[in-house]
Amino acid sequence: MKKTLSIIALSIIGLGLVSCKKEENKELQNSETITPDSTNTLPGDSLPPRAQNNTAAGEVATPAVSSQPLTTVALSESNFDFGNIKKGDKVNHVYEVTNTGTNPLIISEVKPGCGCTAPEFTKDPILPGKKGKITLSFDSSSFDGAVQKYADVFANVEKAPIKLTFNANIQPK
Repeated sequence: MKKTLSIIALSIIGLGLVSCKKEENKELQNSETITPDSTNTLPGDSLPPRAQNNTAAGEVATPAVSSQPLTTVALSESNFDFGNIKKGDKVNHVYEVTNTGTNPLIISEVKPGCGCTAPEFTKDPILPGKKGKITLSFDSSSFDGAVQKYADVFANVEKAPIKLTFNANIQPK
């Protein structure tokens, strides 16, 4: 009788261990993330490790950075001040970008920090020495007083994303 109980107990414990091991493997497969270090670059990958697309549960995914050859860029300005505007006004500003490098500049995405800002940008490759545009349109309907907003520009440049900012002072109607 003791022998039978021992065999049953060992069988149950053994099944439990197998079951836990399978659950651990499932958890490892589901929670596998890439951490930003020098080990997560692929052969031929010209992106710095910090530009990799790393996300954890609940985080917003960072747009993929272009794998095109890197180039350099000059901005007409990185910050613009709209000054005083009336609540509800919809204003926009055009930021001019110049490709100062030797490879085509490819803007893959412009991601605003807020739903109140809508971007438009040159989607075709900008050849060396040529200019492109990034337009940020701002809807002031939900704001009062001084505001500062931004948009991240993802392109094939070393220090991506490029941050464009603007300020406005929202006045009552």
